[in-house]
Amino acid sequence: MKGDHHRSLITSVLLISSILLSTLMHDSKAEVITLTETTFTDKVNEKDTAWFIKFCVPWCKHCKNLGSLWEDLGKTMEGEDEIEVGEVDRGTNKPLCSKVKIGSYPTFKVFYNGEEVARYRGTKDVEAMRTFVLEETEKAAAATSAQIEGDKDL
Repeated sequence: MKGDHHRSLITSVLLISSILLSTLMHDSKAEVITLTETTFTDKVNEKDTAWFIKFCVPWCKHCKNLGSLWEDLGKTMEGEDEIEVGEVDRGTNKPLCSKVKIGSYPTFKVFYNGEEVARYRGTKDVEAMRTFVLEETEKAAAATSAQIEGDKDL
């Protein structure tokens, strides 16, 4: 009986530890969403949502040189409504990268309501990228609003 109680206690501790570890690992990278061929279209088509996406290849030295930049940007953007930070691995999503015309790596693009609205070519630092995506999202939202107003007039 004592052995059964001991095994039950160990099982409970392991289960709780596993849940906590899973939660911590999930939360630490939750700011950057990995997109694939099966999830990309649905995600970037979310209404009134901007997606700032990094297209990369794991073996690319320029991609490796980014270090934690993309995760840092994701954490910085976490409080922004309607802006998501994503990444696509070209190694496992080659047809998707071809479809959205990615020719070099890393490539950073902003999508709004399913449409590509901008490509980032500036310095690779969190604040410059944050400013860029905020400005491009504002422009895209304003253009969408103007189009909706124009459609109402017809």
